Amino acid sequence: MAISAFRGSRLPLLHPPQLPAVRGVPSGLRKFNYRSKRFTLLAQYSQTQDLFSSRLQNSIENLPKLVEDIVQTSINTGPRGAIRLAQGIQAFVGVGSEWLTDVSKSRSSTSGLPTELQLGLLSPLYLRRLFERMGATYIKLGQFIASSPTLFPPEYVEEFQNCFDRTPAVPFGEIKRTLLEDLGRPIESVYEYVDPTPIASASVAQVHGARLRGSQDDVVIKVLKPGIEDVLVADLNFVYVVARILEFLNPELSRTSMVGIVKDIRESMLEEVDFKKEAANIESFRRYLEAMGLTRQATAPKVYQHCSTRRVLTMERLYGVPLTDLDSISSLVSSPENSLITALNVWFGSLLACETFHADVHAGNLWLLRDGRIGFLDFGIVGRISPKTWAAMDLFLASIATEEYESMASALIEMGATDKDIDAKAFARDLEKIFSSIQELDTELVVATARGTTTNTTAVSANIVVDERQMNALFLDLLRVSESYGLKFPREFALLLKQLLYFDRYTRLLAPNMNMLQDQRISIVSNRRNRYRDSFK
Repeated sequence: MAISAFRGSRLPLLHPPQLPAVRGVPSGLRKFNYRSKRFTLLAQYSQTQDLFSSRLQNSIENLPKLVEDIVQTSINTGPRGAIRLAQGIQAFVGVGSEWLTDVSKSRSSTSGLPTELQLGLLSPLYLRRLFERMGATYIKLGQFIASSPTLFPPEYVEEFQNCFDRTPAVPFGEIKRTLLEDLGRPIESVYEYVDPTPIASASVAQVHGARLRGSQDDVVIKVLKPGIEDVLVADLNFVYVVARILEFLNPELSRTSMVGIVKDIRESMLEEVDFKKEAANIESFRRYLEAMGLTRQATAPKVYQHCSTRRVLTMERLYGVPLTDLDSISSLVSSPENSLITALNVWFGSLLACETFHADVHAGNLWLLRDGRIGFLDFGIVGRISPKTWAAMDLFLASIATEEYESMASALIEMGATDKDIDAKAFARDLEKIFSSIQELDTELVVATARGTTTNTTAVSANIVVDERQMNALFLDLLRVSESYGLKFPREFALLLKQLLYFDRYTRLLAPNMNMLQDQRISIVSNRRNRYRDSFK
């Protein structure tokens, strides 16, 4: 009895319960489908379990290295980390109060909360405000975001274009203390006169006018603000630790090279506060001008090495006007267009002739001097370009000029890193749509400006503002389409394009009828390649 009862029963672990019959499906097939699905679920569960076990094993193996990194970084940071933490909390509370005020105002309206308010302090607007309150490191980080659309979402890139690097001036007494410490001798023995009122004050440095003793040369002194290095080290170490922890908790983030990006930011920022490196960049550019016989067309400020250190940079004072000051430029030269062509040829030539290129040619750093030459200022931000990237960039620029979109697609594919097979023809069609829409917008803008009743100056200014937004939109659309095909571009590509956008703006102002990429008077790369071929080796 017991045996027969046992044989007649079903063990639930070994035999699935019978399912109700499904009309139109044979019984054998129903059993097969059920068992197949159950096998699939068991296989998926097993794979998930294996993946979890593998990740857990990797995490356990990487944990000692993470702890070592955090401890070493904390030691390097020291007590300044606690000070920055307190300042960070204060900034967070300040911006948080602004957000709460804006939320209370929006709740009174019937339209509901805007998206930027829903995101809180993580929205582009409030994050940018927080960065500005946090000071030097985060302002520089914001500028890095603004110049790196290949790395960050477009909403943040656009918002951080407004991240202003303007901070209150440090008392002149503190500047004198730095000068005395670094020069190692009385200030009066080096400079006959130093203007206590700064010419400019940014987050990292402050600039004062002065006159050298003996030679009577007019100079500017760029002085690193006291304590800024401690702030940078503390902030960058904090950002590094956060990136390491995030990658440890979510290994998928390692594919985005988050820690690598943070290391690049750190290296870039620390280079910017080492004035010896900026002095070397200037000297390299000046040697290029001399070697190419361009010293009568362009210049960069002479560096006075005997009174320059890591924290103090003494340079020749140049007198001139920004390339956006059309009225002043017209009073200095008869042909603003020729001055622009000179600036373009000098800058393009430096891309291959110099180890680094000037990567911040906004109007404050590119002047027309009183003697008619082009002045390149502030070499704190420079870029380095590989031969492969520039060869692809050359093809890309040529294809823009000739509107050959398949060549443009090939150049971008060559430049971008991807492990996918890309449909070049489909990519070319998408690129054509982008550039066609921009050309249509250009036509509308010209007509609208011509019909305006404003003065010439106002019309030109309006055109520059619209052009900047338009070109940024073009750049971001180009990146969106490229990323949809799996392409990831090096940061140097973004730096180069940003400088081209600056030059495009100057072209529309100083030479509105000139095509920067097609004009035979401008040598981009092709005409120079033989001359600089040794630079590629």
